[in-house]
Amino acid sequence: MTSEPFDRLFATISDLVLCHSPSGVETEVNQWLSQYLDRLGANYWQDSADNLIIKIAGKNSERAIAITAHKDEIGAIVKSINKQGQVSVRKLGGAFPWVYGEGVVDMLGDHATLSGVLSFGSRHVSHESPQKAQQDNRPVYWEEAWIETKRSLEDLAAAGIRPGTRVVVGKHRKRPFRLGDHIASYTLDNKASIAILLALAEQIKAPPLDVYLVASAKEEVGAVGALYFSQRQTLEALIALEICPLSREYPIQDGPAPVLLSQDGYGLYDEDLNWQIRQAAEAAEVPLQIAAIAGFGSDGSIAMKFGHVPRAACLAFATENTHGYEIAHLGAIANCIAILERYCLAFASL
Repeated sequence: MTSEPFDRLFATISDLVLCHSPSGVETEVNQWLSQYLDRLGANYWQDSADNLIIKIAGKNSERAIAITAHKDEIGAIVKSINKQGQVSVRKLGGAFPWVYGEGVVDMLGDHATLSGVLSFGSRHVSHESPQKAQQDNRPVYWEEAWIETKRSLEDLAAAGIRPGTRVVVGKHRKRPFRLGDHIASYTLDNKASIAILLALAEQIKAPPLDVYLVASAKEEVGAVGALYFSQRQTLEALIALEICPLSREYPIQDGPAPVLLSQDGYGLYDEDLNWQIRQAAEAAEVPLQIAAIAGFGSDGSIAMKFGHVPRAACLAFATENTHGYEIAHLGAIANCIAILERYCLAFASL
């Protein structure tokens, strides 16, 4: 397959990636999504937990399923600011400073966004400096990193930079890069999955039962949005859209085949629901990989673990460098759309 069929998908993901949305401060991506959905004429709303919910009415409104994709991203959170205007931060979600490296980050203040440089200290040092250990035998930790702002405390306060301020990779560093049929970028987890939701919102018409497409909030800090939604809406099933790590420990291959999870760190997924998704993939003539992974959770597994839904599944696309500068095959992302469209129209009511 040539690259041209993926151009629109790449463009949509690029727009989403450039919308900052650290957990709990997701206003920028909310605004972009609202404008997109207004143009689409979708039936959507925002709930009290900051989820954006699209409803596609079905022929039988007494039954419902949900497909979720979280809109928040990992990053850092300000802990303190010293007299020199250096900002100390801690992780927000599964973020590691050595993944981002020294470079520009954006601090989302209450009144303005300010940029600074995530810093680890000089290299030309001896054992007398803590940075020496980073060169020799261990990675840098958040406790040893800081954001260099070269600003006064008054300037930072005026922008609303304070303990609790969210920090993300600088916007100019986030712009996605095209590698043939692959996309490389920060925050493909989970902006690429939001692009899948938007495609489904356009393509699914008159399903046999109600379909909720949920751009969920604060997933990276405990699936907060999905738990809130699934506690209040009766669902027969919930399918989470996610990335899936490419690693030698898992039998997952890079390429256009999506991945269906059997298990993750929160527990088992529902085998009957997985079977229906596998049937939908076969009907759509899309190859599908199956994996059981650790160190991972989704809206689906967490909602099912806490008894909010009777059945859950997770459909994902294989991704390199997860929670870093991620790389994924655009064909796998596109094939998630094909599988879920077929599932919603032909298999969800079984």
